[in-house]
This record gives sequence, C-alpha cells and structure tokens, in this order.
Amino acid sequence: MNIDVCSVMVDDQAKALKFYLEILGFVKKTDIPMGEYRWLTVVSPQRPDGVQLLLEPNAHKAAKTFQKALFDDGIPLTAFGVEDVEKEYQRMMALGVVFRTRPTRMGPVSIAVFEDTCGNLIQLVQK
Repeated sequence: MNIDVCSVMVDDQAKALKFYLEILGFVKKTDIPMGEYRWLTVVSPQRPDGVQLLLEPNAHKAAKTFQKALFDDGIPLTAFGVEDVEKEYQRMMALGVVFRTRPTRMGPVSIAVFEDTCGNLIQLVQK
C-alpha cells in the first residue's frame, strides 16, 4: 500500500496554485475540471512521481470549520520536509510569506510555521 495523494484544503484553488508553484516551488501534476472546481495536484520537482498534494476546495461547511479551528489555534495542517529550514525561511520571507514561528530547534528537528495564504498553517521540518 502506498500514499499517492494527500489533500490540503484551500479557500481558492487559483490562489493556492499560484502560491504552491511560485512561492513553494512545487510543480503542477494534474489539472482536471470537475464542475465548479478542479482536481488540482502539485508535486515536488525532486519527486515528480511521488506523493501528489491535492489542492482541495474547502467548500463543505465542516471543512471550513475544521480549517478555521486549526488556523485559529495555531495548529499546522501538514508538514513539508526541507534540507535547511533557516535557508527556506530566509528565502520565503524575502518573497513576503508570513511566518508564525521562526526556525526553532525541537529535539532532533528544526521547524518553522508559515501561512499558505489559503487558510492553512504549514510546518517546515528539517531532520
């Protein structure tokens, strides 16, 4: 069994795609119209055949409530691995990304938490 797709709820798919491509550096894998929304996935350029991140509309009332609760409580929805959290922090800060947590050592890892402009907090993790 493999993990092929993982979802991140977003409040606007076009805005999310722009952020995830231009700021985070992912590449678009799939873009299929599905009525009002799209089956829209991105992948890491280092792993184009790896796990796809689905930029999923938070159109359902429960999804919006869950997303807002996590955001308001400062809880990251997911985490992305990076080679150098300080370097990514500096690069993303220069691009105007809002960070909630500066790079911080937490036992065997270093983390930083940022806002993805689409209603989520995302954690960067350096092992």
